[in-house]
Amino acid sequence: MPASSWCPDTAVIDVHLDLRDPGSHLVGVELQFLPRFTQLRLRLPGWTPGSYLIRDYVRHLEALEVQQGEALLPLQRLGPACWQVGVDPHGPELRIRYRVLATELSVRTCHLDQDHGFLALAGVVLEVEGERWSAHRLRCQLPPHWHAFTPLPGDPSATEGAIARDYDQLLDSPLEAGPHVVHRFEVAGVPHRWLTWAGPAAAEGWLLERFPSLLADVQRVCLACCQLMGEPRPAAHHYLFILHLLDEGYGGLEHDDASVLVYGRRNLEKPGGYRKLLQLVAHEYLHQWNVRRLRPAELTPIDYHQPVPTPSLWFAEGVTSYVDQLLPLVAGLSSPDEVLEDLGADLSRYKLTPGRAVQSLRSSSQEAWVKLYRADAYAGDSQVSYYLKGAVVALCLDLHLRSQGSCLAEVLQALWRSHGRCGRGYSETDLLEAFAARSTELRQLLPQWLNSLDDPDLDSCLQQVGLLLVPVQGSSPWIGVSVAVENGQLLARRVQRGSAAETAGLCVGDELLALEGQRLRQPEDLSGGLRCGVSQELLISRRCQVRSLTLCAQPAASERYRLVVDTNASHAATEQRQRWLSLLANAAPLESP
Repeated sequence: MPASSWCPDTAVIDVHLDLRDPGSHLVGVELQFLPRFTQLRLRLPGWTPGSYLIRDYVRHLEALEVQQGEALLPLQRLGPACWQVGVDPHGPELRIRYRVLATELSVRTCHLDQDHGFLALAGVVLEVEGERWSAHRLRCQLPPHWHAFTPLPGDPSATEGAIARDYDQLLDSPLEAGPHVVHRFEVAGVPHRWLTWAGPAAAEGWLLERFPSLLADVQRVCLACCQLMGEPRPAAHHYLFILHLLDEGYGGLEHDDASVLVYGRRNLEKPGGYRKLLQLVAHEYLHQWNVRRLRPAELTPIDYHQPVPTPSLWFAEGVTSYVDQLLPLVAGLSSPDEVLEDLGADLSRYKLTPGRAVQSLRSSSQEAWVKLYRADAYAGDSQVSYYLKGAVVALCLDLHLRSQGSCLAEVLQALWRSHGRCGRGYSETDLLEAFAARSTELRQLLPQWLNSLDDPDLDSCLQQVGLLLVPVQGSSPWIGVSVAVENGQLLARRVQRGSAAETAGLCVGDELLALEGQRLRQPEDLSGGLRCGVSQELLISRRCQVRSLTLCAQPAASERYRLVVDTNASHAATEQRQRWLSLLANAAPLESP
């Protein structure tokens, strides 16, 4: 039954949020309910689904107290984010009060200031043991002229509040508040809302003034997602887009009935910037199918309190990252050349990631909790993103399936019918069987691509659609260091494993002073002074001590890769490329090129 027509007949947890003092960045929280047990445990989640990192939200919680009637009850702390309290199950209503400091501006944390409030409710609302599947009513107190926006049915600022059928739905409902203007449109008859926060309220209209077709374009992208999944309508009964338009930034977080997006205003001024915004919209919107409802078994149900290694995140995120570049093209909002440009940039990043020879794709998925979301200056040498390599494998899967008369979209649709519609979590075996059902060769190939450190045969796959991945050689000798100017200093920001820079003893954070006695002030001073195969003196400063290193540059390496059309490709490969770019299935298997 849709949540909008559902009425709870069990105990209701009333959740009151007070945002009336935004200058303090503090959110007042109060939970009210009639207890049913003599002992209660209260726990705050450690992470929010879609962002696989323990974030210890409890570090922002303060002044926790529990009151029943007139009595304050003693709390026993059982862990950093877990408390126990004895209560009278036949007594009066229980009130749990505390505050949450909201100072982190991201799609997965909480932020409150005079311009707006955004709350990822996993970092705000305590879970009451035994009441996870009970109804929760959300009510908000707001500054004058503010409104609260959430995908939950109902109005959080009204007396009746907004109703979540259970704790999970509450946590899956991001809350944006402020004097925002909401824009409405429909996708196949399903109501959608779009709101933008861009700092001061006067700045929020900038996006639609700059791109007046935005809402119509978003609608077309949403319809393309439905087309990809073989569905006439979205999976959600209603949908909310929340966009934080900042000076810089990029990212998003998916929910069953909502997306929270972050995008940089400066990016919109760059060539292709608007196209990449639409790709971000496509990515998060498609997640209402792939990962939210079509979900790995390890996340069914979700454990909010500890890491849950999930080996198939490559499918949840990699497949979505692959198709998000094609969906604006399907919607008629980008060109084939632009798709090849964007796909080529991703393939270039992949080929230039040494960590792909250290970490397998399956391991990347499992180790997301301790690696991907904790990346540092050395991460590129020891790991590969399951978003990036997952997209590469998804490309290879799609092109391989097309050579057999099928395509990736058919696998997505089949898994949606068998698992997603009914909320049945899929296993690694389920994924393998879904692919092998359309190509028996994938029963061996796919496990190799997931577990091996070897690259898939990308070149052969691309040749099937008449494409070539061409290396572009650098113009300077290669030493394997990335540098940047900060506060007038030329600093080493990355030193690649096994490079000439590492062999010389250069470390991340070193200040580069001089090469062969010539002062270094800009990156081009370094690249312009390098000589291949010749020992050169490099002066650096490390922890205020000047040191002399001996550097021997290597021949120029490939600095990037370009995806280009093969002018010698067969007519069949050219036709196949056209069908591939439109996400259409093949009529029949292709002959080998």
